[in-house]
Amino acid sequence: MFNKATRLPLSRESERDVRYELDPCELKLDEMMDAEPQPEMIEGMPASDALTPADRYLELFEHVQSSRIFPDSKTFPDCAPKGDPLDILINYRKVKRSKDFDLRKFVEDNFYLPETGGRHYVSNPENTLQEHIDSLWPILTREPQDHIEYSSLLPLPQAYIVPGGRFSETYYWDSYFTMLGLAESGRDDLLRCMADNFAWMIETYGHIPNGNRTYYLSRSQPPVFALMVELFEEDGVRGARRYLDHLLKEYAFWMDGAESLANNQAYRHVVRLPDGSLLNRYWDDRDTPRDESWLEDVQTAKLSGRPAAEVYRDLRAGAASGWDYSTRWLRDPHRLASIRTTQFIPVDLNAFLYKLETAISNIAGLKKDELTSASFRRKAADRLEAVNRYLWDVQTGCYRDYDWRRNELASFSAACVVPLYVGMASDEQAQLLARHIRERLLTPGGILATEVESDEQWDKPNGWAPLQWMAIQGLKNYHLDELSDEIAQNWLATVTRFYTQHHKLIEKYHIGNSQARPGGGGEYPLQDGFGWTNGVTRRLLGLYNKS
Repeated sequence: MFNKATRLPLSRESERDVRYELDPCELKLDEMMDAEPQPEMIEGMPASDALTPADRYLELFEHVQSSRIFPDSKTFPDCAPKGDPLDILINYRKVKRSKDFDLRKFVEDNFYLPETGGRHYVSNPENTLQEHIDSLWPILTREPQDHIEYSSLLPLPQAYIVPGGRFSETYYWDSYFTMLGLAESGRDDLLRCMADNFAWMIETYGHIPNGNRTYYLSRSQPPVFALMVELFEEDGVRGARRYLDHLLKEYAFWMDGAESLANNQAYRHVVRLPDGSLLNRYWDDRDTPRDESWLEDVQTAKLSGRPAAEVYRDLRAGAASGWDYSTRWLRDPHRLASIRTTQFIPVDLNAFLYKLETAISNIAGLKKDELTSASFRRKAADRLEAVNRYLWDVQTGCYRDYDWRRNELASFSAACVVPLYVGMASDEQAQLLARHIRERLLTPGGILATEVESDEQWDKPNGWAPLQWMAIQGLKNYHLDELSDEIAQNWLATVTRFYTQHHKLIEKYHIGNSQARPGGGGEYPLQDGFGWTNGVTRRLLGLYNKS
């Protein structure tokens, strides 16, 4: 059996990569949940020339990552080779046992180290927050350039925005929130470039990868292309007709295998529940350590007591969620090794897919394709019904993730705002949910990601720009303006206070109180920049007439 991504023989563990999963509810122990799998092949994997650095450099890659010659595990995967990777690998095998072998020198002799764009940028402390953000767009812009052969960077046809810091490529769901600010700044040129880049990736790879790196091709991120299309087009959905085929292709990626599932089975991103309903989960087509976090993943797997491939898959799926990482995905909130991302049906993912289904229905209707329009209207209605059945907590009146392995509701988090943002909730649900947001997530700095305090970055006490934006606008969709405005004012106060003190914006903030503090937790140091913080803040400054 061969891996279609690499045409390399699969290991025994990897032969079980993608399978129809039997209902584990009848099994008593977590470790017994993987019944004898049926052999499957992955369809729609990346092309054979899209090898990751781990595929290309094998034991050299492992040596570099395990030796920690770079403080950040992402550094080496982002290095571009100075010659043919096979020649580099062969040379490494020849010289690695010599007494004077220096691994760091070998890497520097054979690879171009990644450059951090904007590292010489110094902000002007006299600029207003709005002026600062507008001045950052050129710093965070990357233009198409000559591509270094065998680099992990996937070249894009047009200019794009990167988040900043260690993130020197564009990211899928980050970009939507960045685009909000570009629109407010009047940068329609970059809006067009970014929308067309994502459409190009759908055409080329069959989906939008997590980011434009080869090591991100095996997964996507929260599907927000439908929201991008609406933002990009001046006249809303009517002008989005030319993207209908791209939206359909993205939908096919997320629903691959759905028609072949029996009840209580899952395949890739799709789960068919006991009543036949279809809902989605996060997934990654590989079950190996992530290239960009190789050592961290290996260490986590060793602590888990589970088969390493299962842990790697769940870590990768957690990265696909954009919430990497959160107690949402953990069975034990104090142990990342307890991660079970693929066993949870997330409320935010299914709300985004509801938006995708309604967008396809609306656009198809405008193009007089009544069959497609009606079909996707039914799909959206079916998803709404399934979300209300499985993800709505009737007793307390809030959305929660669903643990389909254990057949029970799971975490409450700020992901609950996404149904409001896409117009999926009823008025009654919105009213009930607003109470939970106010009582459980609202702080003087905005809304928390979760109400569980942990060492993971997508947990209390951290606040993130995209969650603020979707809460603010989602509540406004239901005329819950008082809470919406309070969140907006609290968040703007946080960002403004931090900018006044440090003359920069950052990836996430500690919002447990009214003091402006940097967020913590996670796998890497706090990043400056920062794409989606800039985008959301710039949009809110415009909406609330602030500078």
